Amino acid sequence: MTQRDSAPAAIPSPPLFSSTVPSPNIWTSPDTYEIENHGVDPDGAIWAAMRQVRDWADSDVLDIGCGTGFHLPFFAASARSVIGVEPHPPLVEAARARATRAGLDSSVEVRAGGAESLPVQSGSIDIAHARWAYFFGGGCEPGLAELDRVMRPGGVAFVIDNDASRSTFGSWFRRALPSYDPVGVERFWRRVGFTSVPVTMRWAFDTRADFEAVVRIEFTPEHAERILAEHNGTGVDYAVFVRHRRY
Repeated sequence: MTQRDSAPAAIPSPPLFSSTVPSPNIWTSPDTYEIENHGVDPDGAIWAAMRQVRDWADSDVLDIGCGTGFHLPFFAASARSVIGVEPHPPLVEAARARATRAGLDSSVEVRAGGAESLPVQSGSIDIAHARWAYFFGGGCEPGLAELDRVMRPGGVAFVIDNDASRSTFGSWFRRALPSYDPVGVERFWRRVGFTSVPVTMRWAFDTRADFEAVVRIEFTPEHAERILAEHNGTGVDYAVFVRHRRY
């Protein structure tokens, strides 16, 4: 057994995630991103698709790139334990504060770390969850190797990301990022053993001002203003993939 595989050394130290790429939305605009989180998938389509694969009741859950911890209380409602991992120190503190406010200090722990060096013991996780975080296709192989390390046999990893091939939001995404190759991305996920489930959900915000603020943190000024000029209302249809792999 190597030192990396032994239990005492299975939790990497913080310096190993110093190369994390900053997030252009939640790192710079956490308050607006909180509005976005509240407006994403109000009908629970993503959660329903995940539950069809495996429920997390009485399971040990890992939320990778947990940000301010928005999803931690949802998992904690039925999971045995929840670990949130986040590389950005201000967000780590925000996630910890959220867990404390919710009275979840006994079941939720937030650790500083990144997907490439998860601060989690080997073979300790039943459900891993990454939502618009790190796992975007080619280049995420170090994080996939970490999933291989931390997942228990029979555990399931979920990766939620955009389906750029359809929906109104998908058309905005393609226009803003014309180099994005949805076919190539899907080919990558099949090659590494993930199944992609297409899900149609929506953004729905209370006010037009909230919708505009969220669009402006997700797109460059040029693209955001074009979207807002051509799209009325306070929401939009939005296609995603719920990708999953059983270990």
